[in-house]
Amino acid sequence: MAASLTLNQTEPMSELNTTPLIDVMLVLLIMFIITIPVAAHNMAVDLPSPTPPIDVPMNDDKNRLTITPADQILWNGQEVTQGQLAAILAKSKAIMPEPELQYAPDALASYDMSAQVLSTVKASGVTKFGFVDNEKYRTFGK
Repeated sequence: MAASLTLNQTEPMSELNTTPLIDVMLVLLIMFIITIPVAAHNMAVDLPSPTPPIDVPMNDDKNRLTITPADQILWNGQEVTQGQLAAILAKSKAIMPEPELQYAPDALASYDMSAQVLSTVKASGVTKFGFVDNEKYRTFGK
């Protein structure tokens, strides 16, 4: 801290000495830390159960991913879950050359489920991905 020394001591000192205030603040802080009880609460967490491996038909050239109006995910016509889809995508990505993934959601499938599936596909790192059957969306109301 900088201190100024003046020869004229007749005027009152205009600077506030903050050292005692900081000392009091530090003592209060230490007292609060000591008096706070240690958090020893247990909280039950429901972790997802591991998804059992599923034997789905895997093609070497093209695989079709479909979402039904009932929000079911179909891999080549067989129903799978979100967790199983991630495992299947990893398995299909390991095939050389990587098979094409054709994504064909139903017109009445929910947007939320479509977004979740697309997020899973993006996270898997699949490089050969395409939207198919887009002609059914050409005109609305049919």
